[in-house]
Amino acid sequence: MNTTILKKLLTLLVLLCGISSWAQDRGAVRGTIVLSGNTPAESISIALKNTAYGSVTNAKGYYEIKNVKPGSYTIRISAVGIKPVEENITVAAGETVAKDFTLSESQEELNEVIINGGYNRYAKQESATSSRIPLTNLENAQVYNVVTKELMADQLITNQDDALKNVPGVYQLWGSTGRAGDGGSYFASRGFVTQALVRNGIAGTVIANNDAANLETIEAIKGPSATLFGSVLTSYGGLINRVTKKPYDKFGGEVSLLSGSYGNNRATVDINTPLNAEKTVLFRLNAASTKYEGWQDTGSSKSTFFAPSFTFKLNDRLTATLEGEFFNQDASGMQIVYLDFTKTPSEIGLHNAKDLDYNFKRSLLGSDFITETRSRNFFGTVNYKISDSWTSQSVITSANNEAEGPGAWLYLLSPTQMSRNAWGFEGSSNAIEFQQNFTGDFNIGNMRNRVVIGGDIYHIKGYTNITYLPGFQYLYDVIDYNAPAANYSAFNQNTIQNLLDGSDSYYRSATNYSVHSAYLNDVLNITPNFILSAGVRFDNYENRGSYDPASDTTAGAFSQNAFSPKFGAVYQIIKDQVSVFANYQNSFRNVVNPNAGMNNPDLNNATLKPEHANQFEAGVKVNAFNNRLGANISYYNILVEDIVRNVYVGTLTNYIQDGSQRSEGFEAEVTATPIDGLNIRLGYAYNDAVLNGLRPTTAGPQNLANFWISYKLPAETIDGLGIGFGGNYGGSTLIYNQYNAGVRDTFALPEYTVLNASIFYERPKYRITLKGNNITDELYFNGYTTINVQAPRNFAGSITYKF
Repeated sequence: MNTTILKKLLTLLVLLCGISSWAQDRGAVRGTIVLSGNTPAESISIALKNTAYGSVTNAKGYYEIKNVKPGSYTIRISAVGIKPVEENITVAAGETVAKDFTLSESQEELNEVIINGGYNRYAKQESATSSRIPLTNLENAQVYNVVTKELMADQLITNQDDALKNVPGVYQLWGSTGRAGDGGSYFASRGFVTQALVRNGIAGTVIANNDAANLETIEAIKGPSATLFGSVLTSYGGLINRVTKKPYDKFGGEVSLLSGSYGNNRATVDINTPLNAEKTVLFRLNAASTKYEGWQDTGSSKSTFFAPSFTFKLNDRLTATLEGEFFNQDASGMQIVYLDFTKTPSEIGLHNAKDLDYNFKRSLLGSDFITETRSRNFFGTVNYKISDSWTSQSVITSANNEAEGPGAWLYLLSPTQMSRNAWGFEGSSNAIEFQQNFTGDFNIGNMRNRVVIGGDIYHIKGYTNITYLPGFQYLYDVIDYNAPAANYSAFNQNTIQNLLDGSDSYYRSATNYSVHSAYLNDVLNITPNFILSAGVRFDNYENRGSYDPASDTTAGAFSQNAFSPKFGAVYQIIKDQVSVFANYQNSFRNVVNPNAGMNNPDLNNATLKPEHANQFEAGVKVNAFNNRLGANISYYNILVEDIVRNVYVGTLTNYIQDGSQRSEGFEAEVTATPIDGLNIRLGYAYNDAVLNGLRPTTAGPQNLANFWISYKLPAETIDGLGIGFGGNYGGSTLIYNQYNAGVRDTFALPEYTVLNASIFYERPKYRITLKGNNITDELYFNGYTTINVQAPRNFAGSITYKF
């Protein structure tokens, strides 16, 4: 990153630090607003009458009016469908007035309030996961971005990958293949590869594109995060955490039907109900059935998703939740085009995907190659309130995934030719994690102290079998991809399966390791405005190696220990409105020596130490104008050391541990509601990653931008009608970037701008949405060292009934 951006950021920090801390002597009013059935009343306006002080309740019915001058006021609650509520209060300097209210309006009237509310639908200011301690965004020294269910609804989003297009700096490298072991989507974040492996803060692996039917929010927690989440489920660029919907104590829900281009049809249901009169046993079911024919001349997908959840309120201190996720998918993978690995781009004769003279709507597969993917995940959570200051959370999860099917891919050989290739694969994995957290919130003298002390045990065991075409081959044939081909349809699943059934060429790999960890994270308010945080993790990694049943031997077993610290500082220049922050974060990766088990004295067979990544970050966070304006702006610098690289000893490859990678950049996200009904979300990210003097081919574009703007017309115009518009920009990215004989050679995916639009009409009992994606029909690609063409212009419409 150039020094100009850094200087501008530092200048901004200095200017903000010079603002007077006048808010320290002011007071606040906070509390909870519920319906008569004790259901949280979301999006209710509350204000101090005849002043500019006001707030809006969040999803839990909580509100807070901040920075109030000492004095006497009339607090007023107003919403469509209820009579205004007024009550006199007195606010003293430096004190907080607690006021709770219970409203008597019906659920239907509350829905009317939500439809017409002026709150920021796209901002969520707290994450219970990112620090494992209840902190607001302004109190947290780490950067995270949250995609809300409201934004997903406005964009007619049905899966995780599309939702993540709203996160600054997160770029999809590779869509889901559904295959065993690594079938989930891959993303670049801050120059490093990551996957969506975390659900509600614990392991929740799915080897497909996660369905959005049960998603409350999606969180992208940025930077090295091993201190609280370990190294197995995270990357140096961060992690992706799915936050799911939970049961509540009212009967309600919705059903939805969607239909769109290319045979896209989907039905979903969300139903919630108490199971007893005391409302101590609650049940919620989210389910979806989806079928998609694909926009190329072959390719299809059908899936079912079923996610039940139960909550048991055993007493006023003890609550237990049981959840399941059952996902079945039969789908053909995306058409993946690799560069011929035996040639450089110069030898292939192309350097940019835009120069390919190929009709991408034409598939080079003779039929669908269907992979069967199955996921069976179970989750159990027990929360216990030990005292007013301490709580306990015990969580256990079991993530089970399996897949089977032939896979097909292409190699680009020249400007006119591609090879068609195939293999068969099957495999399964089972990951079990147990996690225990003790969370405290108490004072040390006059200083508020929040702490989590926890530990977890993670174990995964699995295998993958690959079957090659006879003779350890995967090449089927070579074709001119724009010429007529008499054997076009010969490359089909039945033909390939017959060849695989007669093959004795196969390869088996296995995974079997455990991780035992303990961690601590402490957040201390030195003053109400100045917060320091520190954390550390100890991690024991036990790799049991690979078992060879033919020889009855195990090779490659080893054990490693690692420590991972983190530190943070936050100063709220204007209390609860503007803060500056800085952090140091650490992560690591346990390294398996590729030479392990080789009996060659010239090669290094020693156990390699873990890689380590260290991040420094500083920035500004804003939550101002009664939650109408939010922002995260930060500069980061990540250095990874002890990277393993390969060298040659004679004709053999040896691996040594002396490499390094630096990644630095700038990220900004702004959410705003300048007037009632207008919601804006803007994001920009710049990343400069360097590995061995060149940008890694898995880092994604240097520049990324995203935006979405929606406007709901005033009730006096057309009550319930709204429109939305937005899109994504990605700069050119390299999928090949290296020196050959001293000359740099590259292959690029071109920059792109994709625009989308929607129109919706929402009433208390129903919602109708129409959405257009890629409305300019932009030809664009992503890739994980591959050329993966993306969907052309398409449309979808949905209707939702609420009850």
